[in-house]
Amino acid sequence: MGSRKVTFASDWQGKNITVAGLGVSGISAARALAGLGASVTVVDGGSGAGHEERAARLRAEGIAVRLADAESLPPGTDLVVTSPGWKPTSPLFAAAAEAGVDVIGDVEVAWRLRGPDAAPWLAVTGTNGKTTTTQMLASILQAAGLRTAAVGNIGTPIVDVILEGDDAYDVLAVELSSYQLHWAPSVRAHSATVLNLAPDHLDWHGSMEAYAADKGRVYEGNHIACVYNVSDKATEDLVREADVEEGCRAIGFTLNAPAPSQLGVVDGILVDRAFVPDRQKQAQELAEISDVQPPAPHNIANALAAAALARAFGVQATAVRDGLRAFRPDAHRIEHVADVAEVAYVDDSKATNTHAAQASLAAYESIVWIAGGLAKGATFDELVTGAAKRLRGVVLIGADRALIREALARHAPEVPVVDLDRTDTGAMSEAVRRAAELAQPGDTVLMAPACASMDMFTNYNKRGEAFADAVRELGSTRA
Repeated sequence: MGSRKVTFASDWQGKNITVAGLGVSGISAARALAGLGASVTVVDGGSGAGHEERAARLRAEGIAVRLADAESLPPGTDLVVTSPGWKPTSPLFAAAAEAGVDVIGDVEVAWRLRGPDAAPWLAVTGTNGKTTTTQMLASILQAAGLRTAAVGNIGTPIVDVILEGDDAYDVLAVELSSYQLHWAPSVRAHSATVLNLAPDHLDWHGSMEAYAADKGRVYEGNHIACVYNVSDKATEDLVREADVEEGCRAIGFTLNAPAPSQLGVVDGILVDRAFVPDRQKQAQELAEISDVQPPAPHNIANALAAAALARAFGVQATAVRDGLRAFRPDAHRIEHVADVAEVAYVDDSKATNTHAAQASLAAYESIVWIAGGLAKGATFDELVTGAAKRLRGVVLIGADRALIREALARHAPEVPVVDLDRTDTGAMSEAVRRAAELAQPGDTVLMAPACASMDMFTNYNKRGEAFADAVRELGSTRA
């Protein structure tokens, strides 16, 4: 897009840079660029009290902020730096294209700020499992004695980490969203993985093909390994299409016994047939399934992907084991809350789409499923068909619960369904009580909503907390 391009750290001095978005990454980029001598203007369409407060802090630092106008390009702009969520069709970017001005993201800024001795990046993307895999990877790298950090889409702005200097880290575990990859044309990772691909954010990307193409950017220019999911052919296809460095290898991960150049599982052991002297005849034991918590199938896959990236960086097998043993996932990711009356209650509020819910449902044999929320255009027939034999019952909540109810009627008509037509603060408590009535000893009550939370809760964290509170309330009444 456009003809003017800023390339290296020294080139920021005196440039007029427009930063799109007053969120965490936008503020980080604005401060970093202003500190490098650029003249920065932040634009944002918001105008509420929160926006005014953030704008005031930046203005006090000498950074211009323009609120309630995110469509027109400030005069004299040399470069636009966008926050990840801004759609490519935004009027601001059309204005930039007309003016011949490049648009890049904060990840691209971080990449261009790196010095010649900067820490290499091990990059993680995919529809689901990115954060867990990135954190697993960081734990493994730390167990190997390496200075590292989990950064990027995971919450720590990567620009802030890069500005700590080239000698601050040995290697970085970098989570990248499809949004970030779209705006990061120059990033070239040491090694990278696409964990899986399923329809998501199609309103932003415009099509599944465009979404997959942006995910596939993570493989461009890889030096050592492109790690793909053997059970998800689309990820392997992206590897085949990528332009990589000479000698870069395709490395698969699988829940089955691995072929040469793959990592997999044999008799409850995670093994490596990729980074061993003789891939045809040798396999290196890495860890036991019990070293991964929780040991759900999709989490084992995450662990294998993290192990593959670490092994590509030269990490020893013992560090993979020690790093996985030390790792604990963030809250609301297939998290065991409690056992009440011999029924397990599991919080997977982070399962905000059907692909994530499918993985969660596959982890248990007999389930009372709590589901529903904002469907974001999703359909549920495939999800219900795959899970039908595992369902003891279903409790539906949220705005788009009818879509799941209709899929259940088509594909699992024998499964009892409770449809809760309420969105007040007590709705989750009733959902848990009704699930408990359906459950039998040995069952799992699983909240894996397959939907976003914003119809009833601020975010998936608040939804998960409400579930956990309701489970504890249930336990106190049955003690």
